[in-house]
Amino acid sequence: MVVGYLVAWAVAKARRIAGRADTEVDAALDAGMDRLHDLVAAKLQGEPALAKLESDAVAGNKNRRTRDRVQLAVEDAVEEDPEFGERLAEALAAVRQADAGAGATVTGDHGVAVRGDVDIHAEHGSAAAVAMRDVSVGRPPDPS
Repeated sequence: MVVGYLVAWAVAKARRIAGRADTEVDAALDAGMDRLHDLVAAKLQGEPALAKLESDAVAGNKNRRTRDRVQLAVEDAVEEDPEFGERLAEALAAVRQADAGAGATVTGDHGVAVRGDVDIHAEHGSAAAVAMRDVSVGRPPDPS
């Protein structure tokens, strides 16, 4: 979740530079994401994956390996410094609260955000999901 907000921070920063005007709610979300970014950037100072994540986000590139590297670096930092973990959890909670008020949602690759109830079920050997990729049901065809 932290990495998703870091990507959103970089994209939002690029939009602000391009001249997007913020509303009050966007300003609260921006302030929370700035705090989250600054906290992580200070802790991961010199981490090349964080700089790459930010530049990839601005360019619109989705590099799963870079996101994974940043996620692992954040997890390592939390394990090594529980106080950082507490500050990170507080910053993340503030961003989530502001995000709920903004009407915007941050998801990871192939993520889906749903507000309200969702009822998904599969019947008769089928597959069901809000979103799914390659799925094979039943016996595959003979390759000959």
